Amino acid sequence: MRKLVFGAFFLIILVSILVSFSLYNGKHNKELEESINSAFKENSVEKIDLNSLTDFDWDKAYIFPPYTPQESINEQIGINFKDPSSIDYRDDIYLIVFVNHDKVVQYAEISRENGDVSTPDDALTPSNATLKINRDVF
Repeated sequence: MRKLVFGAFFLIILVSILVSFSLYNGKHNKELEESINSAFKENSVEKIDLNSLTDFDWDKAYIFPPYTPQESINEQIGINFKDPSSIDYRDDIYLIVFVNHDKVVQYAEISRENGDVSTPDDALTPSNATLKINRDVF
């Protein structure tokens, strides 16, 4: 009986660990958000180099505009990522998702308060990591 209880307890712990790993969505990088949003407020800034603002490893970054459906995010990044920003219902932000070795490592919400971001057709890479700011929409 004791072995059965121990086995069930061990199985519950193992399943809990596996579920927590599968639900990992990367870190919400609020410092990066603040840096990008501060750059947006400076009217002289037209481009932002993500390399100068990131201090973590990434090989691709995806930028999603307002109202992007969850299915489109997962299809584009090729990973099952549960969007914590609910961008599919929002028009006030862009979502930027950083991927390293096929895992989401960090994400940030970019406010549209001071402008929009030109969204590239493909993912950004460290060798091509420039965000272009468009202020003509206001």
